[in-house]
Amino acid sequence: MDHPTVLVISDDVEFSRSIIARWQAERNVPAFTMLSGDLWPRSVDNFEVAIVGPLRRELLSLILEPLHSTLQPLFCICQDAATARLVRERWPRTSVLRHDENWLDGLILGAGEAVQRAAAEARARAAEQNCSTLEQQAMLGRYMLEMRHGLNNALTSLLGNSDLLLIEPGSLSAQARGQIETIRNMTLRIHEVMQRFSSLEKEMNVVARQAERDSGKVRVAVAAGG
Repeated sequence: MDHPTVLVISDDVEFSRSIIARWQAERNVPAFTMLSGDLWPRSVDNFEVAIVGPLRRELLSLILEPLHSTLQPLFCICQDAATARLVRERWPRTSVLRHDENWLDGLILGAGEAVQRAAAEARARAAEQNCSTLEQQAMLGRYMLEMRHGLNNALTSLLGNSDLLLIEPGSLSAQARGQIETIRNMTLRIHEVMQRFSSLEKEMNVVARQAERDSGKVRVAVAAGG
């Protein structure tokens, strides 16, 4: 999630504008999707935080029910105490704020923290996925290195037998000879790739040992400084 999105739903256009204008003063400003209550789709999942503002009473359940089920952070700004009590009772996961003189600062504080938390969780999930991919690649690399000896033996056999066939002049047709030469050349190419694997393994071992030595020097320096 490179740019988190805040979904704002309200019948009051100025409500949405005031949230965006106030958020512009913060260091991290998300993207915004603004909808009126009448335009609310029943299924929206491309947001990290939802804010519901002043709405007609008959739209409240239609909008809060699906939002509450998404498990995304949800904030509802209520005009009166009765509406606030209803929202708390029916949708307990919703953060309820009264529409008083301090509602905007409180909303930006709470919703801003929710956006940052959602972004951090997305980064953590991406890091876990990258780690899993690297582990799979490392496993494949280890398997290839373990199979290297057996593969080299097979390549040696292919090269030896193809050479024996090619050194007997006149024993093969031109087409068969060309096919065996192709097999031999492809075998040599595979052998070169395997040699490159061996070189890479040695290079990585050298880098790992150097990194271990450097780490040891740092620990010694820190201990001496302490």
